Formats: sequence, C-alpha cells, structure tokens
Amino acid sequence: MKKFRKVLDGLTTSSPINPGGSPVYGSAAGTPSAAPTPRELDIQETLMSEHFQICKTVRHGFPCQPTALAFDPVQKILAIGSRSGGVRLLGRPGVDCHCQHESGAAVLQLQFLINEGALVTACADDTLHLWNLRQRRPAILHSLKFNRERITFCHLPFQSKWLYVGTERGNTHIVNIESFVLSGYVIMWNKAIELSTKTHPGPVVHLSDSPKDEGKLLIGFESGTIVMWDLRSKRTEFRIYYDEAIHSVSWHHEGRQFMCSHSDGSLSMWHLRNTAKPFQVTFPHGKSQRDGRKESCKPILKVEYKTSRNSSEAFVVFSGGLSYDKAGRRPTLTIMHGKAITVLEMDYPIVDFMVLCETPYSNEVQEPYAVVVLLEKDFVVVDLTQSNFPIFENPYPMDIHESPVTCTAYFADCPPDIIPVLYSIGAKHKKTGYSHKEWPVSGGTWTVGSQTYPEIIITGHADGSIKFWDATAITLQMLYKLKTSKVFEKPKSGEMGRSAELVEEDPFAVQMISWCPQSRIFCVVGISAHVILYRFSKHDANTIITSLEVRLQCDMEDVISPSDTENTPCFSDPSGHSPQPQPPSPRSNTPDSVRDSIPCLKVKDRMIRMPPGYQAELVVQLLWVDGEPPQQITSLDLNSAYGLLAFGNCNGLAVVDYLQKTILLCMSTVELYGSADPFQRLTRSPRKNRQSTSDTCMRGLSYFYSDSKKRIRTSYQSLTELSDNQVSLDLERSKSPTSDHVNGHCTSPTSQPCPSGKTRVPGGPEGARLARRGPGRPPFRKAQSAACMEVSLPVSSLTEGYPSRRAMLQQLHGVSMYSHDEHHITSYSWSERESRENSFSRSRSSSVSSIDRETKEAVTTLQFAESYGRKSDSMPTPCLWVGTSLGLVLIIPVSIPMDEEERQEEPVTVAPTGTVLMLKGSVLRFGFLDCGGALIQNPYEVWRDLHAPEDPDRPRKRKLVNFSPSSSQEACGDGHLAVVCSERQAKVFLMPSQACLYVHNITDSSFVLRADVVSVCNSVCLACFCANGHIMTLSLPSLRPLLDISYLPLTDMRIARTFCFTNGGQALYLCSPTEIQRITYSQEMCDNLQEMLGELFTPIETPEAQNRGFLKGFFGGNAQTFDREELFGEAAAGKASRSLAQHIPGQGGMEGMKAAAGGVVGDLARARIALDERGQRLGELEERTAHMMTSAETFSKHAHELMLKCKDKKWYQF
Repeated sequence: MKKFRKVLDGLTTSSPINPGGSPVYGSAAGTPSAAPTPRELDIQETLMSEHFQICKTVRHGFPCQPTALAFDPVQKILAIGSRSGGVRLLGRPGVDCHCQHESGAAVLQLQFLINEGALVTACADDTLHLWNLRQRRPAILHSLKFNRERITFCHLPFQSKWLYVGTERGNTHIVNIESFVLSGYVIMWNKAIELSTKTHPGPVVHLSDSPKDEGKLLIGFESGTIVMWDLRSKRTEFRIYYDEAIHSVSWHHEGRQFMCSHSDGSLSMWHLRNTAKPFQVTFPHGKSQRDGRKESCKPILKVEYKTSRNSSEAFVVFSGGLSYDKAGRRPTLTIMHGKAITVLEMDYPIVDFMVLCETPYSNEVQEPYAVVVLLEKDFVVVDLTQSNFPIFENPYPMDIHESPVTCTAYFADCPPDIIPVLYSIGAKHKKTGYSHKEWPVSGGTWTVGSQTYPEIIITGHADGSIKFWDATAITLQMLYKLKTSKVFEKPKSGEMGRSAELVEEDPFAVQMISWCPQSRIFCVVGISAHVILYRFSKHDANTIITSLEVRLQCDMEDVISPSDTENTPCFSDPSGHSPQPQPPSPRSNTPDSVRDSIPCLKVKDRMIRMPPGYQAELVVQLLWVDGEPPQQITSLDLNSAYGLLAFGNCNGLAVVDYLQKTILLCMSTVELYGSADPFQRLTRSPRKNRQSTSDTCMRGLSYFYSDSKKRIRTSYQSLTELSDNQVSLDLERSKSPTSDHVNGHCTSPTSQPCPSGKTRVPGGPEGARLARRGPGRPPFRKAQSAACMEVSLPVSSLTEGYPSRRAMLQQLHGVSMYSHDEHHITSYSWSERESRENSFSRSRSSSVSSIDRETKEAVTTLQFAESYGRKSDSMPTPCLWVGTSLGLVLIIPVSIPMDEEERQEEPVTVAPTGTVLMLKGSVLRFGFLDCGGALIQNPYEVWRDLHAPEDPDRPRKRKLVNFSPSSSQEACGDGHLAVVCSERQAKVFLMPSQACLYVHNITDSSFVLRADVVSVCNSVCLACFCANGHIMTLSLPSLRPLLDISYLPLTDMRIARTFCFTNGGQALYLCSPTEIQRITYSQEMCDNLQEMLGELFTPIETPEAQNRGFLKGFFGGNAQTFDREELFGEAAAGKASRSLAQHIPGQGGMEGMKAAAGGVVGDLARARIALDERGQRLGELEERTAHMMTSAETFSKHAHELMLKCKDKKWYQF
C-alpha cells in the first residue's frame, strides 16, 4: 500500500523570520507560524490538497527483459511478459497497457482466453493468475498458487474452460478457468510412461490436444519422451522414445502428423500410423561431413508448422539450429517454405516467436500471414505474404533504448506548431523497405481525449544522439533525431598515442539539455566537457561551426571553513566590470605526457553541409590544464532573448555570448564572491608537480565511471548476469542515487565534485582487480547511462545509514564535503570497509583543515531572468542567478545593448555584485513569481529562420518577448518573488529587498533530488522528488505542504538522473533501461485518465468453424468433440488435494470494483451496469423466445407433413 499524507490546507509550515532575513533555526520544521508578509502582497492561493493525487498514466518503450509472448487472433491483441513480473498489452497505436504482478516474479508463459477478454499468466513463483481485460486498467480476478510442484508449461485449448498445466515433476494438472480451482483429474508421470522405464522422463515441455480429437492430449517430456494420452479412457495410446531432448512440438492441422524440434539442431516428423520411428529427420543448417555424419548444430528452441490454402507446401518456422563452427553468427529465424529456406538474422537473441494465422481453430488450414519475433531488446514482425519477407514498420516506441538513455526532459503545453515542423523534418530521414500492409496487431479502440495539449519528451543518449518524441495524449511517437557526433572529427586510430582511448567508447554521451521551444534554440552538454548550441532551420545550409575554448580550471585548492555567522552577509556592491573574452590558448606541442590547453574532442573546422532541422552553430569546449582533464559540466542555462549561454562545473562559471561568439565571463566560484565570500578559505601549500606519465593523463574522463558501473553495463548486455552478482548489488546499494561516483570524482549536478588526479584504489578483491588493469588504465570508459543503472538503493540506507546526503558523499569519495546545513554537526571520516558495511563513525574533531581533506564549490544550477541584482535597483534588469553546492545563491547583473545593431557589435557587460543568499544543501532550482502569485515566464526570442531566402519586404529582425515583473503588475507595486529550492529547504525572497518571506524545511532525513516550479490547475506550486521516494508539492508563495506521498518504495541512480516534472501535473522517469514511466500528480488528470486510456477488449463475433464436407467427416477427417465437464468436473473427477494448490481471490473482479466505488458516482455506475446487464438478459431472452417459436413452427410443419403422408396407410403398410 502506498503511504500518503495530506496536510490540512489551513496550516502553514513557514518558519519565523527575523528582521535580518535569516531563518530562526530554533523552531522545528513544519511548525505553523505567521511570516511578516508585506501588506501590498495579498496573494490568494487557490491550490488545495484535494487538487493532488499520484497515479501512473502510461509506460512507453520496449519491455525490459522480456520472457514470454502471446497473441489473441480474434481480438488481435499482443501480450509480452517480462522477468520483473510485468505484462505489456499492445493493440492498435494508442492501445498500450502495462500490468504488474505484485510479487515481481518473472512471467514464464502467457495464454489468452481467445475472444473472451481474459489472460492467464504463469509466473516463476509457481502461481497462475487470471487477468480481466474487459476494463481499461486490467486487474487480477483469480490466482492459484502451487505449493508442491513447479509450473513448466501451460496449454489452453480454444473455446475451453479447462487449462492444462505441466510441472517439473512430469505431472499434468487441470485447472477450471471459471472458478480457478484444480480438478481431481491428474495425469501422473508414472502412469504416462511404461512401467519398465527406469528413468524419470523429465519436466513437461509441451502440452497440446490433437486437432483431430480433443479427447487426446499430446504430452512432451524434456528427455525426448512423447505420450499421447486418451483423456476418456485415462490411458496411454502410444509412446515415443527419442534419443535427443525435445524443445517444442507443432501439429499439422489435420492431426495425423506432428513435428518436433530437438537439442541437436534437428527436426523430426512423426505420423500417427507409425510411431516407432520418425518418417523424416532433417538438419536444416547441418552439412554432411566426409564420414556421412551431420555436423553438430545448436538446439532448435521452437518450431511452428503451419499450412496454407494457396500452397501445397507448409510453412516451417523455427529459431536456432545453426552449426557450431559458424562462430560470431547472429541469432537467426529460419523460414522454410517448400524447398526455399530463408534465414533472417536478428540483432539480439530471440526470446520467443509466434506465427500469426487467420483462423483460431487448430483443425483448419492455418493461413499464416506474419511472424512476431520477440528479441531481448527489440520487437520485430515479419510479413509472410511476400516472398522477400519484409518486416512491418513498428508503430510503437520500441527503440528508446537504441542507445542507452543518459538524460531526459519533458515539455508540456509546447507551441502548437513545433510538433508538425519536427515531424515533417524527421519524416524525410525515415527508413524504407517496410511492408506496405497494415500493422497486424490492430486490436482495441482508442480516441484522443478532449483535454489534450502538445507535449514533447526529449531523450539524450550515450552515443550522442538526441530524440524528440511527441507525447501528446499519453502516446509516444518519434518526431526527430539529432546526432551531436557529426559536429566532431572522427578520431583516428593511434592518434595522440593512448589519448585516443578517451574517444573510443561513448565520448559524445549527452549529460544535460536545454531547449527553448519558442525560439527553437537547443543546447546540449556532453560528457567530454563540451557544449553545443543548435538553431532550427527548414532549409539546408553550408556553414562553418564556430568553436570556443574555455580554460575553466581552479589553480588554487581551498579548504572551506564555516563562517562564524549564518546571517546573510551585508555586502557593498563592488563596481561592475566586464571581463575581456579570454582568447583560446594555442594548442601545446608538448608530448602527450603533459597535455595542456587542448580539448577532449576536435571540432570540424571545414565547411559542412547541414540538412534541414537542428544545425550546429557554436561549440564551447573546456580545456585540459596542466595534464588534468576538464571537470564535468554540472549546470546549464540559455536565454534566447539575451543571446547568452551559461554553464558551470566544480571549478567555476562561464558565460558565453552566442550572438557575438565570445566568452564574457570565465571565473572560479571564489572569484565570483570577491571580498564578500561568506566562508573562510584557507589556502594550502602549493601542490607538487603532477606525474608526467601518459597513464596519469589518460585518467581524463575515466573518473566519470566506476568498475561497478562496468559490471552493470556488462549485465545490461547480458540478461542472464543482471541479478546474479550479489557483490555488485551490495556495493551499489551503498551509493548515492544522485551521484556518479567514480574513483574519487563526483559528477552529479546536485553534488560537490571532488578534484581529480587522486585515484582511490579500494581495498580487498575490488582493489586487486583494479590493480590488474595496469597503472593509470581507465577502469571503465563507457558513458554514464541512466539506462545502465540497474541497482536499487533501499530507503533504509538513506534514512538510517546516513545522517545526510553530504555524509553519503563523504563515504563514497573518502573526502570531506562541507555544506552550510552541516557545519554545526560533526565531520565524518569514512573508510572503504565501513562504506561496504553501510556504517559510519563520527570524528570528534570539527576542524576541516586537514591536509587530506579538500573540496570545491560546484555550480549546481543557473537561470537567466529579469530581476534585481542589487537591493538599490529600482527596475528589473537581465540577471543570472547562480546556485552552488554549498547552498549559496549569487545574483549577477548583465548589461545588454537594447538596439539590435548595437547588440551585434557592442560588448555585453557581466558584473558580479557580491549579492549572496543562503540555504541548506545544494541549490537545485529557481522560480520567479510576480506580486500577484503568477509565474513569470522567461523572456525569449521569436523563432526566425536564418537560412530562409531573403525577403526585402520582411527584414529578418530579432523579435523579443519579455515578461518583465514590472509590466504585469501595476497594482501590486514594484518587485517580484524569487523561489529558491535546495536539497533540504525552500525559501521565497522578495526582490529587490532580498527579504526572506517564507522558508520551509522540506526534509530532515533525506534530500531532494529534483525540484521544479510548475503550473497546475491554473496556479503555481513547487514539486519535489526526494531520495526516499517521496513526491511532495508545496503551495507558492506560502510553501504550504499540499501533497506528500511515498511513491517509490526504493530509488536508484537511474530514476534519480531521469526524473523530471512538467506543467499540467505530469512527470516522468526511466523505470527500466528501456522504458519511460509517465505519472501524474494532478487529481483532475487522475479523474480523466479512464477517458484517455484505450479499450483493450472490443465485442467481436467469434468466426465460425469451416464446414469440412461430408466425405471428410465420413472418413474421420472431422475433429471429434467431447464434453470436458464430464471428465474434469467435480462430479466425475472429485476434488484435488488442498495442499497441492491454494486459491487466492483477486481484487480486480466486479465485487472489488463495487466495494471500492462509493457515493453518487458509484451508485450511478452500479445502476448503469445493472441496466446493461438487464438489457443484455432481455436481449438474450428475446432471442431464445424467437428461437423456440421457430423450432415450434418447424416441428408443427414436419408433424403435419407426416400426418398427411400416413393418413391413408393401413396398419400393415408401416
């Protein structure tokens, strides 16, 4: 059960504020108190706790770790089971539903109740579940738990209510689907085989009834034994003993012969007339050797034998069977049609496949038309009606994980013209050669809801690609793909010695993105410490990409000591200055051992033809300094109205004018404070000369990765190794979900990165393994991917093992990290052994001046806004708000020429003023409200196509849209509200006085991972996602708690890096390496969700069985039917043992729905259901009455004819 807590709307949690603006820490968090709000601020907050509720909406992407496949040929619905216990149900585009077993056990097999709107799942915990698909959110009706036997195979005949269940012991049980209880009829393995057999036949691997006679059941055992069991006489009709193990069996539709696939790569054909030996054995991929023997082949895991009406030759489709000597061959699906053999190579191993046929009856000509192939990481449908066997174009977003996802962004209520433009550009680059027929999985119904608005999801990937997705109306469709790697030169083998290793694997991985939908300017931050700015154009262009190089490296190492006071320091505004753009340093010609002033990648310096779409305009790269690689970029923001781009890392801040292609500011964080630094920084003795070996230089970006991540990445490539390494699980569970800790380097945007160059070799076997790689060799160079983060972090480790997020980072880095909210506690010292045991020890000393402890202040968030840089400002001006990992906020005014011509020529002035605000924990997010409580949008430039043909009547000038606080509030006076959220608390400041109006301590036992100021229900709130899995919303500006729900029972690094909120009460995160989960925290959307979801079940008449004719029926060709109820019912077979299986009633039946429904809505729903049922019964009664009347008339007619015929006959003539 999800725990939730809703707070009364009348309560506030503002901590009292003293006149100086600093919070009084003596009051406990959450204590209601009044804040001295100015009289002119009379803001009516409309959001209440009733407006919020957490609910999952839809899941997109390929099911992670698939295990099973099923298809309903009448409803045309597809089901995919996964190892984590999930079931995906797919129909026509828009019909996409995800179900989850609460146990989390892997799904072994799926069986549709064809055209009944129900599904049976068999799970690895030996439980059968019956799902009701006649509702938009399927639910479990019944469950049956086997206690003494393990389930290995299930079979449900068409139009039967009895399910055959094979077990590991070789027994076959029968389950009634309606009541979900076991029948007393059991086929024991010792009764099925001969008494003289000395060995156990093995688990049941196949069950199927004969197409010719439903009263006969074919049972296949793993050892190679096949038994035809007569259900009526309860005895064996024939037995087959084969030398090779059996993997699957498939019948010919006439029921006279069947085909088996074996472990030696052979296919055997058997005829019921002679079961002593197979009448045909083939090795489809085995060649004859000189001695006449066939070469050994891999097992054929599955075979399907289907007949076609238009051809005398049958289709034989199977997976596997390749010879062992062909090493390196990809997994294959083979299609044999007559003498033609077609081998289809797949990109990933085949999990399961299924041949789709026109008829659901097994005793009719099957007419196959497609093959559904489920791969480990893909989903393919092959068209069998064409000779070249093309594949269908997949309408589902199954390629999200084409390259591992590294970051996500979610934009709701986008400009309406952006989606058609992106789609038209992306459609030109689509692949061709697909089948021209309609997508065969076309079941269900879906319509666009009434309340829809444009939504776009952007995903960044490890190969440097960016994908734009249309997420409107809970669907997902790919719009446009951008490859950032095309900006750079391809590295040549052996170039720059061993430095080429840096760019061998994933050097272009995307870390973060920033997008302005109105101006269509797009910015990407890559793992190689580079920033790429793109502009959108509908026309192709030949341009040269401008490259800027920034030397952002802090030469001095500082140790931070807490100041004596926590009050916000009073600063005298220093004179503004405009730092001159730093010219790029010439590339050093020194040997590779001492790399200085060179970037990690080389930008193409020639004229490049760029197709329509996003075209690169500017690349900014950080340089190596004194043999040390550049630190990862941790924050990014751009503003199209200002024409400015800002980014920062653990060394400092850089501001770039992308219109003039110049660097405006490049300063360390300490230099930004000037004389107003609130901390005492004790300079250390000069560091020793760094090692001049290439091994040290090669560390570079390797600090971004860890050896444990390598294991996870490897396990992502091999599904069998994912959950077997308990050591890696234990190691990863002690890590912070928001940090990417690698050998002493922290790269999380919300944490404090540590200085590089100090490799920490862990002790124990882990360290030995690292040492074996050789000195200086990067343990792992692949991109940090959100998709690779498989390991979960228990909540207990967040709340019990660590007193704070900073302490968690101390443990993982082996360094001291200071934050403003922890200087009054005690510093912690961590050892590698203690980190593995998830324990900590406190140091009695509060000094942080140890020679072994050091830290740097990272820039964690940036935002351009119209604000007040000084308390004395009377009008808002362009400003850059800077948040750091120490909880400090700096406001930097920016002077921008207003005239367009001057803007292109005159320099922009950036003047740090020393204005500093303080919070607890790393600063995560800024938001700005006017004095009426409305959200102030960022100013932007209206999009213009720079490469469009010249139009003399319409000169292309910059058109700016400004949302200045003073322009929207005549009645409220000057000023605006600034919302600042950190890992621990949120504050609301009144600008320009910088008075703190409200403060709320969000969490004491955990820390905030993601925070956003979002619009919900025509109002504004602050949404937060914490490391302990809680999702919270706070009203603005009073910071009243409106929602606090424990949504995720545990969290991991993948979710932490990809979770993001957006407007309209929606959010998303990467729930698995291949799937995106969208959720809503809006009660309104939860209420409208049923209307937005698709219907899985649609009433369709079951096709009638074909009339096979008199001769076929006379000579035994017709299928024989029998009453299974007479054999398996309680009256004939008795009851099964209670200890064998336990029936568990589900919560998804009508009874549960009726009990859950309440109030007037529930009464109306029940009344409507009752009316529908009554109308259905009346309709059935009317049909029965009409049928009885017709029968009576027919009987009367025949009786009258018989009377006339016999009227004049004598008694002896009869």
